[in-house]
Amino acid sequence: MRRLSLSFLSTLLLSCTVLAQDTPHSSLDQVLQAQDHDSHGDLRAVVVLRDGAIVAERYYNGETADTLHDIRSAGKSITALLAGAAVARGQLATTKTVGDYWPEVAGSPAGKVVLDDLLTMRSGLAAFDEDEHSPGNEDKLDEASDPAAFVRGVPAATAPGSTYRYNSLGSYIAGRVVENASGADLEGYAAKVLFAPLGITRWRWGRDVAKHPKGQGNLSLRARDTAKIGQMVLDEGMVDGRRVIDTAWLQAALAPRVAIGAVDRYADSYGYFWYAKTQDIGGRKLVVHFASGNGGNKIYVIPARRMVVSVASSAYGKGYGQHRSEDILKAILKADARQM
Repeated sequence: MRRLSLSFLSTLLLSCTVLAQDTPHSSLDQVLQAQDHDSHGDLRAVVVLRDGAIVAERYYNGETADTLHDIRSAGKSITALLAGAAVARGQLATTKTVGDYWPEVAGSPAGKVVLDDLLTMRSGLAAFDEDEHSPGNEDKLDEASDPAAFVRGVPAATAPGSTYRYNSLGSYIAGRVVENASGADLEGYAAKVLFAPLGITRWRWGRDVAKHPKGQGNLSLRARDTAKIGQMVLDEGMVDGRRVIDTAWLQAALAPRVAIGAVDRYADSYGYFWYAKTQDIGGRKLVVHFASGNGGNKIYVIPARRMVVSVASSAYGKGYGQHRSEDILKAILKADARQM
């Protein structure tokens, strides 16, 4: 048998190395490895899926694949999915009002809000999380000794359906509505209709003083599991051949129901507690749907690439958190585009 020359072996090894470096997975891995140099120390995880398979994954600052991350307001988007599950079961209708499902607040401004307006942040209630003086501010809700009484006491500020105003009060109310409509604790309902079908077995959900899970957030999940939720959304509600969330509901939830680009630099439009933005990647426009939480917690869904990007971050209250997550998304999409 002829011996291979040293120069031939070197050339072969170099070729294999170049091929490995040029594979899509390698390019994506390099994007995630670059985040090792982030100086803030509060990035936690990035998981990238294509067609349901993990194609890149990295954990930072001592975190692991089993770490639960508080995704903050990205939990609002999960509350929207649970509302969709209730609609599909005939338990809920978005044309009805909050008071139809929560008699305790029926006579208040909140009770008169139609659910479609509630889910699109157009309740008209005097609730604005960025204004500490707002009657329905999230911090005041969290401090309330009687959440139902607090909800009843929030006045109207504008006509329902007329103005987008981001707040956590609306998604808290939505969670309570889903509970009353379904007759189940919100966490128990999520475990049955969403988590179990997706194989999600570990989570932690913060509750208010009345022991109700917070529909506005404070849900902790693994990064792989938030990616699973994104994949279910990408797959139009299907998981392993089983219907989890109705396609029609997801289409409604992701639709550009309210233009918000003028007030939110990271989004163009809002649906049912889900955002959307068109990203320009190398001259190509890509629509990205996403759940978003304080600190840069994201579930990005990119239909044109059949991709999901989950970002976990604890940069709570830090402006750079949101910017960093969008930068990571763009870098991933650019690296992926080079391989197409």
